[in-house]
Amino acid sequence: MTLRLYDSATRAVRDFAPLEDGKAGIYVCGLTVQSEPHVGHVRSAVNFDVLRRWMTASGYDVTFIRNITDIDDKILIKSAQQGRPWYNLAYMMKRELDRAYDALNVLPPTYEPAATGHIPEMVELIAQLITRGHAYAAADGSGDVYFDVKSWPAYGALSGQKVDEMEAAEDADPRGKRDPRDFALWKGYKKESEPATAAWPSPWGPGRPGWHIECSAMALKYLGGAFDIHGGGVDLRFPHHENEQAQSRAAGFGFASYWMHNAWITTAGEKMSKSLGNSLLIPVVLERVRPIELRYYMVAAHYRSHVEFSYEALEEASVGFRRVEGFLARAAELTGGVGEDGMHCAEFVAAMDDDLGTSAAVAAIHDVVHEGNKLLAEGDSAALRGNAASVRAMLAVLGVDPLDPHWAGGGSGSDEKLSAAVSVLVAGLLEQRSRARADKDFAAADAIRDQLKAAGIALEDTPQGPKWSI
Repeated sequence: MTLRLYDSATRAVRDFAPLEDGKAGIYVCGLTVQSEPHVGHVRSAVNFDVLRRWMTASGYDVTFIRNITDIDDKILIKSAQQGRPWYNLAYMMKRELDRAYDALNVLPPTYEPAATGHIPEMVELIAQLITRGHAYAAADGSGDVYFDVKSWPAYGALSGQKVDEMEAAEDADPRGKRDPRDFALWKGYKKESEPATAAWPSPWGPGRPGWHIECSAMALKYLGGAFDIHGGGVDLRFPHHENEQAQSRAAGFGFASYWMHNAWITTAGEKMSKSLGNSLLIPVVLERVRPIELRYYMVAAHYRSHVEFSYEALEEASVGFRRVEGFLARAAELTGGVGEDGMHCAEFVAAMDDDLGTSAAVAAIHDVVHEGNKLLAEGDSAALRGNAASVRAMLAVLGVDPLDPHWAGGGSGSDEKLSAAVSVLVAGLLEQRSRARADKDFAAADAIRDQLKAAGIALEDTPQGPKWSI
């Protein structure tokens, strides 16, 4: 089956046909680093990380670009409120974001360009648009430059809107615009309200780029005038992605062949955001659940489905994942280790090729684990080793293979010492329980089991002896 993806531009599932055989160029809009990342922020990164992993597993040579917006109105406003330089706020929030991505096993992109490192490319692109008659400098001397929306007849095609029905763009002072829907490509420096460090030289005077021109310039630099997939959150489809497509194609470039958008994680039915006061910061969530379980919760839902976040749903997903994890642990102990080069079962492949159907893919993994549990009772065998390796390979595509060194070796030294101490204590209690059962003192044996359960340790009696997990 050919990989098929839902293209937001055509509003249909299409066969993926790369511009160059065996290669795939992907650009994903990263975050504006204005604040600490919450669960809603990182869903896009996790979803597109799965896309990248599956395309790589399918044999594509993937170039994956994810940008960082490190200068914009929100960063300037928040840094002023906090009494710190804007670049310090952006840098520190970028570090927080990196920690969140790493905690959730999001692979580093091929490159992660920052807006402030690509001002010359943006200035050059704006100049091209002016030359081609699709942009103009404001007549009021502000130094602002705008994209002329009505000069591009295809404007609105991505989001399915008509220009005459759109509201005014709110990304710049409307006084210098020919049309209220024109959007800013360059924002002239406002000496009275902005720091001098937030301005760069340009033919139109000092200033800084508008939000939309950043991604066009960076995508063109690292992926070329035409590339395969542009992705991001569904909230970016308009105006951000609409504007990116319009300005890039108006400048003469083919730009993205496919557009992919992941849905929101919501709370109380509303998009998770700072303004709603319902943000769930990654470090806070990870105090209650393991990172691998949070990622599993995210990937178990289809990327285009809205997820209503709750700790109850998160715990339910975690219980399901622990069953898979427990199977791999038992299989590894019985066989002396589980390889990672297993085959993907046909149902898993079909699900992933069908617009990254991770929900069905997870169900396929559980079916293979069910068969593996039957094999466990029979002892070590080639069938068990193959089954467990297949489970690992499929989990790796989703980024949740518990035997991946990222998860297995991700603890600090103190964590490892704590784990070793718990292992010794549990082993001692299990030995006492075995003696009690041998003496037919079942009340004492049950008391030990209850003691372990109260401590959060699950115990399972198997033909190979008792097995435990936290």
